[in-house]
Amino acid sequence: MADGRNGKPQGRSRIPPGPQIGPKNAIANEHRLVALGDAVDRQSGVQQRRHRPVRPGRRRRRVIISLVTVVAVIVAVLGGGYLYANYRFGQIPKIHVAGELPQLTGKPFNILEIGSDSRAGLTGKVAVATGATTTPGQRSDVVKIMHIDPQAGTISVLSIPRDTVVTLLANQSLYGNANRINVNFSNGPSLLAQTITANFGIPIQHVIVVSFAGLINSIDAIGGIYLDFRFPAKDEFSGLNIKTTGCQLVTRFQALAVARSRHYEWYQNGVWNFDGTSDFGRINRQDAFMRAMINRVRGLYNPLSINSFLSKIPQGITLDDKFTLTELIAMAVKFHGMNPSSMLTYTLPTNAVNGTSLGDVLDVAEPAAQQMLVNLYGSSLLTPTNPPPNASGQTPLPPHVTPTTTTSTTTTVKKATGPTSSTSTTTTTINPSQAIPSFDPVPCSP
Repeated sequence: MADGRNGKPQGRSRIPPGPQIGPKNAIANEHRLVALGDAVDRQSGVQQRRHRPVRPGRRRRRVIISLVTVVAVIVAVLGGGYLYANYRFGQIPKIHVAGELPQLTGKPFNILEIGSDSRAGLTGKVAVATGATTTPGQRSDVVKIMHIDPQAGTISVLSIPRDTVVTLLANQSLYGNANRINVNFSNGPSLLAQTITANFGIPIQHVIVVSFAGLINSIDAIGGIYLDFRFPAKDEFSGLNIKTTGCQLVTRFQALAVARSRHYEWYQNGVWNFDGTSDFGRINRQDAFMRAMINRVRGLYNPLSINSFLSKIPQGITLDDKFTLTELIAMAVKFHGMNPSSMLTYTLPTNAVNGTSLGDVLDVAEPAAQQMLVNLYGSSLLTPTNPPPNASGQTPLPPHVTPTTTTSTTTTVKKATGPTSSTSTTTTTINPSQAIPSFDPVPCSP
């Protein structure tokens, strides 16, 4: 998303009242989800398994599997049924994206999430504050790739900073042979998806595009998100202005300002401090924003709230035309019990390069970048056809690396009537999420 006033880059669950049916804390309309999942399995030829009953007292959570749109569909399925979800899904604009690779049943797949800085559809004070009259067109200032592994039951999100220099596949007469990754979105999402696959070997199966209006409409429909600000915060360029500390409701323009903030400041010990990490800090705050939205949407049971949310989703949201409601329902069935906090987030390793002909940019840091990609995507990672340039302007293939893991062992002591015993549990993780700076907001519950 654009950071300056002219849009130019600058520098680098509550349970509803009434009688309850079924086990305590079970998901609303869970029987519908199970039936829908069975229908999906029958259609795809997957052998059905017996569904274990939900244990009383066991907490079940919902999880979104995309920035905005998938949230809407899951909530619709859980709260309103298939027909209503299909009606709303049909209202979301679709676009053909060339270069998408086929999605294999049961195998990991990737959704390219593009945060467009398009101001289309904004009116009034919000349009003025975001520079709608002075910043035409659109740029992909947010590039996130959501990696979904149905077998492992995991979701990971990789962010590529907007100033990362990549090898271009088109428009060389305008931008040269290499330029920032966000210039590829000027003609739409197809070129951006193709460029990511060509440079990094990441296969893209689906694409979602969210504009300023899409973000504001979704936040407005759910009544805002809750974030805990440990310090007062501001950003003169995005319009962020948080005067009080603690867990608080952030709505409409201020929510957008959090997601856009690249010039973040916080007030501590009597002075204003500046976060000089630019796009990296913004990526951290966007990840917090996404988790806060998950927490908020999980609590939507009121049909009026759901209808308001879904009715506004088509405004500023675009899906690729290969996305089907059946796929989304299958994913909802698979991930409805997943804890959203277990979603890991990553940022592509880069090096700062200042004073180039492109200004201050980022080069892909090897071998760290390739190590992260191999760990995340495994055998599905392709060999790049057009690798990004290094600091010398050369475009070598990425180095050969093998997957790395870190293993931690925890010991649980059982206090029983007999002798004390212990059991060891081994957990394997790869590249855990980055630590959250103390000054950044975090999701919270009021």
